[in-house]
Amino acid sequence: MTQGRSRAADAALLGATAAWGLTFVVVKDAMLHADALSFLALRFAVAGLVALPFALQALRHARVWRHGAGLGVFLFLGYWLQTEGLRHTTPARSAFITGLTVVLVPFLSAVFLRRRAERAALVGAGVAAVGLFVLTGGADLDGFGLGEGLTLGCTVAYALHIVFTEPAAAAGTPAFALVAVQVFVTSGLSAIAAALRGPQVSWTPALGVAVVTTGVVASTLAMAVQIWAQARTTATKAALIFALEPVIASTASVGLGQEALSRAMVFGGALILAGVLIGEASVFRRSGASGSPS
Repeated sequence: MTQGRSRAADAALLGATAAWGLTFVVVKDAMLHADALSFLALRFAVAGLVALPFALQALRHARVWRHGAGLGVFLFLGYWLQTEGLRHTTPARSAFITGLTVVLVPFLSAVFLRRRAERAALVGAGVAAVGLFVLTGGADLDGFGLGEGLTLGCTVAYALHIVFTEPAAAAGTPAFALVAVQVFVTSGLSAIAAALRGPQVSWTPALGVAVVTTGVVASTLAMAVQIWAQARTTATKAALIFALEPVIASTASVGLGQEALSRAMVFGGALILAGVLIGEASVFRRSGASGSPS
């Protein structure tokens, strides 16, 4: 793979990460009007409906359903376990443990994709993890209970989603078709879980805006971009770039006046960025030496 294509994939992944980070405030406000599972069911249903017209022809192929269904299950488990974990732990602990996805991806890639991460990539992941720890205020990790265990399960699910997106994308699976299947699976499973718990939805303009915004921008478009980019880069590199999401979310929150800029934000964000840059240097060397999926 040429360095130019790698840079294009980087830019695409950064754009997807920005979409997720910038919509964090929208999602937080939406939680005032709906329970998390009902919101996820609505959000991903909208995403599926938007992707469907671009996916109809490709949906005839079995590989689209095979890859998409598996990714949809991982995506649902990630969101569901994170939601359940938050019922038993603090937001800071949840944010930090979820952020450890960046550390898990290189090891899971080695197991499932037979791709060994270079030392610099592992160092970059470690530096980014330290940055997450600082950014979340130290996370106060004394004790490990049910909430932390559920959140760790969410982290594994997110990591597996990133890892298995790479071969699905590299196989040439059309991006919108892959998005459509996985978001409909996620929406369906979320709706079932919400029904079992008892949905709580208060229909307001704010909720409608949040559902449409996250469904179209943060789900359909951002995930299609992710699939396109992961056909041109590695899961480890993608995970490093995704580690910037809390930095972008914090920046947006400060910019909108919802919280004050703190030393932890500045120092933690700088460490995460440093980790990404360290990992970038590693993957560029590897790309030049042996190439990567295309």
